[in-house]
Amino acid sequence: MSGTEASAPAARTAAGPRGRWGLIALATGLILLAILAAIFAAAPRRDGAIDWFAPMIASGWMAWTLPGALFFYVIGALLVIFTLLAIRLPETPRIGILRIETTRGDRLFISLLGSAFICLAWLFFAGSPLWWALALCLVYAAAVFRWV
Repeated sequence: MSGTEASAPAARTAAGPRGRWGLIALATGLILLAILAAIFAAAPRRDGAIDWFAPMIASGWMAWTLPGALFFYVIGALLVIFTLLAIRLPETPRIGILRIETTRGDRLFISLLGSAFICLAWLFFAGSPLWWALALCLVYAAAVFRWV
């Protein structure tokens, strides 16, 4: 057996986990896209267009609207993605401008909590719509992930 034949199984073993993570990421992305497609397929329609504020379940105990379902979908998708990132690329906590140790998950929580307060303050002072508040929340989240 030559040297190249003996090293082929070792090369496959070394590349195996990397290839498996690509497959896991692809499968996760496809599952998340399928859930998103199911949410939009379940969305109520009026005259062929999506009725954004009609209840998704007509006689349900809670008024699930499409924006509410999308909000919880995004939170769930972020948790799944951050869990896979923590498994695949573990990180050591870092100390930012708040002088506390934070990980990716901590910074996600801080950005979500701060974004909730930004939206509440926006509703109090400016009212709806919240599009500019959303833009401000994205800037805030980027700042948290960069400097906290």
